[in-house]
Amino acid sequence: MRRFWRWLVGLFHRTMDKLEDPEMMLDQARRDMQQALTENREKAVQAITQKNRLENMLNDARRKSQELESKAIMALKQGNRELARSFVRERANNDAVIGQLDQSYAQASAAVESVKVAVKRQEEEVRRKTAEALAMKAQWKQAQIQNSITKALEGLTFENQFESFGAAKERIQNMQAEAAARQEMFGTSIQGKIMDMEDKALDYEAEEELKKLEERLGLGESKTATADTQEVKVGQGDATAADMAPPSEIDQQLDELEKRINPGG
Repeated sequence: MRRFWRWLVGLFHRTMDKLEDPEMMLDQARRDMQQALTENREKAVQAITQKNRLENMLNDARRKSQELESKAIMALKQGNRELARSFVRERANNDAVIGQLDQSYAQASAAVESVKVAVKRQEEEVRRKTAEALAMKAQWKQAQIQNSITKALEGLTFENQFESFGAAKERIQNMQAEAAARQEMFGTSIQGKIMDMEDKALDYEAEEELKKLEERLGLGESKTATADTQEVKVGQGDATAADMAPPSEIDQQLDELEKRINPGG
């Protein structure tokens, strides 16, 4: 029962939110204005119709007065004064009716003109309010879009992604440091030293094998003699080569610097 009550309350609030939606409210206001304008136009049509009826009655009464006057004139010409008097009396009564119709017509015409002005103003107001409603609906849509964008931006989670990159980078650095430490420990360990000694022993054996191969090919003695001869020649010619060697660019720069410092030396 409690869940059902909560469902009814939620349904009521959702319905009220829809009814209070600005777009729906503006549409309803526009429909109300259009309906009121239509009703006022119909009232104006009825007022104009009554004014036209009064106008027709007034015109008929005026024509009747003219006809009675014509009949009275004709009776006088025929010498029938009594008949002419009756026509004149009837015309007087008709003229009284004309006066009343004329007054009613004037009032009806003024009322109709007022109704026309009121309807015209209402039409202008409806057009203005309709344009204003369209602008307000556009503003409402724009506000909804801005609100959606703001909510979307609030839901972005760049910080967690950056934290993941930072954690990955730190883990890689730790792994690299551990690998370097293991390499360093391996180099100083007994196993590392043994492997180093084994590598040197292999190099020594390879050198011995190479010397034996040179002796078999007759390359060992000639190479040794040539090396000794070159050492003797180099030993004998050290002084001469040192004396005859051209001064280097650095020595030339030093000499020029000394001359600039001691011009008279």
